[in-house]
This record gives sequence, C-alpha cells and structure tokens, in this order.
Amino acid sequence: MTDRPPTVLISGGGIGGLAAALALRQRGIRVRVFERAAELRDGGAGLHIWTNGTIALQRLGVLDEVLDTAPVQHTTHFGTWRGDLFGAWPVGDFIDRYGCPTIAVERSVLHRVLTAALSKYSADAEIRTGAAVVGFQQDADGVTVELSDGDRVRGDVLIGADGINGAVRTGLLGTHPPRYTGYIAWRGKAQLRHADIPPGTFYALFGPGTRFTFYDVAPGVVHWMSVANGEPGGRDDGDVRDMLARRHSGWMPPVAEILAATAPEDIIRGDVLDRAPDRRWGTGRVTLLGDAAHPITFNIGQGACQALEDALVLSEELDGTDPVAALRRYERLRRARTAGMQRVAWRIGRLGAVEHPLLIRLRELGMRMVWPRLVFRIAERDQIAYATRWSSPKQSSSAAEDAAGQHLSDRRSMR
Repeated sequence: MTDRPPTVLISGGGIGGLAAALALRQRGIRVRVFERAAELRDGGAGLHIWTNGTIALQRLGVLDEVLDTAPVQHTTHFGTWRGDLFGAWPVGDFIDRYGCPTIAVERSVLHRVLTAALSKYSADAEIRTGAAVVGFQQDADGVTVELSDGDRVRGDVLIGADGINGAVRTGLLGTHPPRYTGYIAWRGKAQLRHADIPPGTFYALFGPGTRFTFYDVAPGVVHWMSVANGEPGGRDDGDVRDMLARRHSGWMPPVAEILAATAPEDIIRGDVLDRAPDRRWGTGRVTLLGDAAHPITFNIGQGACQALEDALVLSEELDGTDPVAALRRYERLRRARTAGMQRVAWRIGRLGAVEHPLLIRLRELGMRMVWPRLVFRIAERDQIAYATRWSSPKQSSSAAEDAAGQHLSDRRSMR
C-alpha cells in the first residue's frame, strides 16, 4: 500500500463484517461497508459466545457494553432428553484462567454494540445500506466493486463477509452449492422467567433424531433451538408451536414451558447448511471472512467466535505495506484454525442425528465416558486457549468480574 491510509471495502454488514471494520479502523485503516439490507440490523436469534469470543470482544473494546445485557455462564450442561446429564462443563473457571467469561447474547444486541462502536469513526468508516456487492474486478493497484444500485466503488482491498452464498465468495470460488447436513433447526425466543432457568443457564439435550438447546440471552429472555432430521426446502403448515410441543412431549422441564412461552411469529425455521473446508479463500487483493470463508454449524458454538477472531487477525496482518502478502498470511493462519472446527462440528451434528435405539444407547454411553474427560479438555485447548494471544490470564475486565459475581448472587437468590 502507498503512504496514504488504505481503504478496505467490506461486503456484508453482519457480525463478522462489522467486527472486521471496527478492528481495521482501530488500526487507522479506512473502511467502507456495503450491506444489501435497507437497514443495518441483524436477526433476533441467540448466540453462544465462548471465552475466546469474549476475549476478542474485549480486544475490540466492546465487551463491557455486551455484558450490560448478556448473562455470564458458569456451567454448561449436556444430557439426554430425559434430563440425565453426561457432562457439566464449569466454564465459569475461564474467568480466572483467561480473564473473560463465556456468555450468551441476542445476535441483535451484539450487532447493535458493534455498530455503535464503529459509528465513533464516522469520518473514515462508512456504512452503506441497500447496496449489495454483486461483482468485483481487481488489478495491480486495487479493487473495484459493483453495487446493486449500479454504483462502482474503488478500494485497496475487498473482504467478502456476506455469508455462505455471498457474491464475493461466488466471484472467487464459483457457484458450488453448500452442503445440506440432513437436519433442520427451528429457533425461537421465549419471554420467560422460570426457577429452572437461573441467569446464565445453558442446556443441550439429545433425543432420538432430534435435539433441544436453550439458554437465556437477557433477563427474562430465553433463546432455544429444536433440531430434527428432514428433507431440505420444506415449510411448516399449521401451528408450528404445537408441532414442536408434540415432538418434545415428555422432555425434561422446562422444555414444554419454554415452547409455550414462545409466540409463533418468533419461531424461525431453516435448513442447516455448511461447507467442507476450502483450500483457498482468496486471490490478489480479495479474501473471505466468517461464514463466507468457513461456515461452521452450531454444534460447537464457534461460528460467531471465529468471525470475531478473523477480524482481529485480518487487522493485524493488514497493518503493513503489502496487501496481497498480508491477505495470504491471514488466510494461512485462519484456514489452519477453522478447518478442524468445520469437520468436528459436522461430526457432532451427525452424532446428534442418530435415530436407531441401539445407536442412541451407544451415543449416550460414549458421551458419558468421553464428554467430561476428553471433549471438554480438547475443546478448551483447541478453541478457548487460542485467544490468549490477545489477553493475559488473570487480566479480566471489571465488568466480567462484576457480572460473574452478580450471576452467583442471582443463582443463590433463586434457590
């Protein structure tokens, strides 16, 4: 890049795109974000943010604002639909080990916090809505994007953060369709306060060919997800809440209460898609980030966390003089990090989809033996500890410590 501040064009105004814009702007790099939607907003689904993700948020300077709403988790529970637990992970210990908590938050809240943080750099951080990137051309000196409104914009680098079927990804890697996992997710949000859902609750329950996960994302707000095998492209006829209630009839409390407290219009259905790891993310002055680069199914809760990590690594590598070499370094670092997670998430999804009674028994036996002794240890080593490059142990924010203390106080008061 020349002596002038570079300009990075970002296709997509979701969590990954905004985080990348914020990280780059904090290093003095000008950014222009192009979002296809008429308004800059994200969906209302919940996000589980492991400690590697909150360390990234702390590095971006927005963790305290997120913790104003997001409950801090101290134990995540994994078990059967009957309520028999085969694993309880004391993730609250991460606060002492890594300085930041594991949390759950509404996607819209995190999106709003990132937008507000980026708005402080309004002079050199343009966000343009109603302007989808539909194509691009690059040469030795820069990249020109074509927008859906017919405009053309020039920059030094282009980042595709526009999702699993984004235009930038298609322009780089072709029109290969994503892979259908074989199961569908119904997501919802319940307005509910319940004795079995104290602040910081997380449960993932496995049943025959179906699963149910729930966690609170704000005071009195519970995000949940029901997963079941099925053919892609379907739609729900009739009362979807009644259908889900029948599917999960007899499941451990408070599953029935959560579904009953959910308005039907707050339930979203979606086929679960992913991709096998790609060997190449970009070329020249163009690369990918987040789901556009490495779509990871929800099974390990790392999708948003990895997009946040992408943003930080990208900003670090671009803080130099050769954008092409910087992007290739970023890709090498992040492909090595995310490819294994894509594979593990796929395998856990297949494990959760088994329906035969014998396979279910084997799954439960294996999980009881392996989950607490091995899976938690490997996940902490491979997923959480990576982020210590951005945070020193014992160096937690006051907000994280205060929130953890309040969480314990709330739990005691509800007993």
